[in-house]
Amino acid sequence: MKSMTLTRIVRLPAVTAALCALALPAMAQVTVSDAWVRATVPQQKATGAFMQITAARGGKLVAASSPAAGVVEIHEMAMEGTVMRMRAIPALALPAGKAVELKPGGFHVMLMDLKAPVPAGEPVRITLTVEGPDGKRETVEISAPAKAMTPTAPAMHKH
Repeated sequence: MKSMTLTRIVRLPAVTAALCALALPAMAQVTVSDAWVRATVPQQKATGAFMQITAARGGKLVAASSPAAGVVEIHEMAMEGTVMRMRAIPALALPAGKAVELKPGGFHVMLMDLKAPVPAGEPVRITLTVEGPDGKRETVEISAPAKAMTPTAPAMHKH
């Protein structure tokens, strides 16, 4: 009987360690830093959200949502000939372990059909959905402070 009890005691830590190892990939592999939203003026119906996203194992940003907006899309700004154009993209690649910067004039999260003005200093909740290399999706909740547009920041184009 003693040997059977000892076997169970030895196996329990091994089983626990194995289960923890299996759970690690499911834990947050996506981090977001330096998130902010451009503050709006009255009657403005759209704004952008900017941040740095790092996915430890890689993946892609596939969706975003916010209670502050009726429509939220992932956008890019790119030169087409001599004209800067903004367009929605279906996903944004997140190379493993590398920070991807969403910034004015580049990739960003576009919040449209705003439900109310976004004054400077006001936090804006945003949910990001990232699909890992294994196809599993993870959501990341952020609260991004609104910042007033500065003369050095490029203005967002109207849609």
